[in-house]
Amino acid sequence: MFNTVTFSYTAAFWTWDDWELGLDWLALRGVNLPLAWVGYEKIIIDMFLDAGFSQSDIAGFLSGPAFQAWNRFGNIQGSWGGELPVSWINGQFALQKQIVARMVELGMTPVLPCFTGFVPRQIGSIYPNASFVEGSAWSDFPTQYTNVTFLEPVSFDPLFTKLQKSFIAKQTAALGNVSHVYTLDQYNKNNPYSGDLEYLQNVSSSTVASLKAADSSAVWLLQGWLFYSAATSWTNDRIEAYLGGVDDSDMLILDLFSGSQPQWQRTNNYYGKPWIWCQLHDYGGNMGLYGQLENITVKPVEALANSSSTMVGVGLTMEGQEPSTANEVVYDMLLGQAWSKTPLDTNIYFRNWVTTRYHGVSSLPAGLYSAWDTLRQTVYNNTDLSIATAVTKSIFELKPNTTGLLNVTGHHSTTVQYDSAVLTGAWKDLYGAATQEPSLWTDAAYVSDLSDITRQVMADAFYSLYPSFVTAANSSLNSSYSPSAAAQAGNQMLTLLADLDAVLAASAQPQFSLAAWIAKARAWASPTTNLPPNATNSSTIARIASFYEYNARNQITLWGPTGQISDYASKQWAGLINSYYVPRWQRFIEYTLNSSTSASGVNAALSSSLLAFEEAWQLQTWGEALGESYAQTVSGGLQQEIARVVSAWPSVFG
Repeated sequence: MFNTVTFSYTAAFWTWDDWELGLDWLALRGVNLPLAWVGYEKIIIDMFLDAGFSQSDIAGFLSGPAFQAWNRFGNIQGSWGGELPVSWINGQFALQKQIVARMVELGMTPVLPCFTGFVPRQIGSIYPNASFVEGSAWSDFPTQYTNVTFLEPVSFDPLFTKLQKSFIAKQTAALGNVSHVYTLDQYNKNNPYSGDLEYLQNVSSSTVASLKAADSSAVWLLQGWLFYSAATSWTNDRIEAYLGGVDDSDMLILDLFSGSQPQWQRTNNYYGKPWIWCQLHDYGGNMGLYGQLENITVKPVEALANSSSTMVGVGLTMEGQEPSTANEVVYDMLLGQAWSKTPLDTNIYFRNWVTTRYHGVSSLPAGLYSAWDTLRQTVYNNTDLSIATAVTKSIFELKPNTTGLLNVTGHHSTTVQYDSAVLTGAWKDLYGAATQEPSLWTDAAYVSDLSDITRQVMADAFYSLYPSFVTAANSSLNSSYSPSAAAQAGNQMLTLLADLDAVLAASAQPQFSLAAWIAKARAWASPTTNLPPNATNSSTIARIASFYEYNARNQITLWGPTGQISDYASKQWAGLINSYYVPRWQRFIEYTLNSSTSASGVNAALSSSLLAFEEAWQLQTWGEALGESYAQTVSGGLQQEIARVVSAWPSVFG
């Protein structure tokens, strides 16, 4: 369970309460091998200090709370917006101790971190004879924040093994001798210094030797993402050479994207290495109803039959996860499939799942079952992987433009693959069930699911308004050009987004709330739990809290100091829609209506205006603007709000 980046996209600001609930969720579904690398920074800092690096060397190397996964991967270094506070490092490490102890208590084997080889740039002045190289650049980040230095684990340099032994010894002393499985990814979106086969085998054999020197029972857990994402570079002979440096019993590979882009077949079952069939499902914590029921039931069974016994498990490796949304059915079904030697019957499974999902309700109306059966056959049964390979993204989450938003395919697809009218029909059945059984309005699962499916219906409705605006605003299309029609369509776009924001706010569900995300981030600056006694003055607390909020805001929007991966981790959240997406679309609409040029692209002036707004938004404090609040909507608000939007949008809800 878990992708390495889930710890940043979903769990960056989780507390023990969140983890306790999450681990129960895993245990109830039979997960026995979860990734566990919260608090990694405490160990790596102590290791670096013992190795002769200074506090300033290390501070310039570590990244902010919302971006630590990619620092651990060697994709980025340093922190924009401020340095990582010591209180964060200590608080996260204390949390890791609780997490690992509970995993062990629940019968799980935690997959622990180790030293991967990424080091501060100053290594050359401390170890001038060490074998190190400058890593590759990542996602257009400036050199200041990427090209991470990599200490090569080659056989003729003992430093890598020295640091590995130091790291694992410190970790074992802190957590106990609780696991021998270590997560270690050296080339996740990083290019090896050389593609020479002997070099690649030397790197892997020396890496596992360092693990064995620290822990004679060590097993190297490798995410197989690199073999897909850099398939051109990772040819079969290079994969075989890299994996060939490690004995089969000493490595376990996650076939990270088995549902959409399996690599076990082209690598001949990873050349004998044990591997796990994984469903990635979601990138960046995007929000869209999506599933591949045929793939997650039939394909693992087929793989097991054809893998010569090297397939040893099933896993969930989504980048972002919120189990309480409607997509939870996809997670549940995959983990249910792990216990069956034959493909699960999706019809029976969904019916039983609905009965369990809403078990506390007095009676279960037929509309609940018909709604989910419709979703089973359509939204959650994507079979065309040429269009979408993971959770889809609505166009309103992307930077506004007159072109390039519609019909995007791949793992951030904006293409709606089902008939929107069919989704609306499922929504009607789900919504109507509460008319028959009013107690559903007090059922947490129903409120969450209805909010999520209403969100999708409204998000899909934006697709018809957007091209109407673009066409009517394009002065070069004489037959359809109509400034008044464009203005009307633009106003409808903004009104729809505002209404969507209102519905999500009325749900009072934290998984649909920007305020909840920011509140969790700022809470880590609390003097009662996370700050040492000598750092409890109000100005220090306020500064740290603002840094955490900046991280929280930046990850879900610009993702980088100036938008290096803008909108990658976008969310459809109450508060975010109104404060970020609506103002962006408002600027776009006003510019397009008032522009003297045809609507064939975004002018540099508009791009500059949008970036200026986006950068300013990063620095805001939630609660200071009119209408912003941390308070949840009172009970009953969702029922009233949905009734209002249904009346206001007959073209959407029929």
